[in-house]
Amino acid sequence: MIVIYGIKTCGSVRKAIKFCKTNNIEFTFHDFRKTPLDPEKIKYFASKVDINLLLNNKGTRYRTLKLKEHNLNDDEKLQWLIKDNMLLKRPVVEYSTNNILVAFDEAIYTQELCANN
Repeated sequence: MIVIYGIKTCGSVRKAIKFCKTNNIEFTFHDFRKTPLDPEKIKYFASKVDINLLLNNKGTRYRTLKLKEHNLNDDEKLQWLIKDNMLLKRPVVEYSTNNILVAFDEAIYTQELCANN
């Protein structure tokens, strides 16, 4: 089963959901604005992909918190992601045998999700 993590209002999340529906891929959606992610889940994501890929350093939240000025190391970035899920790059998609995709890229989704469906 595929799980899409994100927020409903995010354009990239909506694209991922639309992609799955269009390609008849079953999925569940976890809105982490309504239900924050467990710290262990974020640590798990960070074990699968580079922390710099997970951290949305172009987002409003990142800029508002002025995190660039803090010159964070990887552990500090992880702690910020745990503390504030809105800093995650969206969507995060968990699929077959615990693989992770971050952000929306139709070519990669086609290769990874359609092949494993």
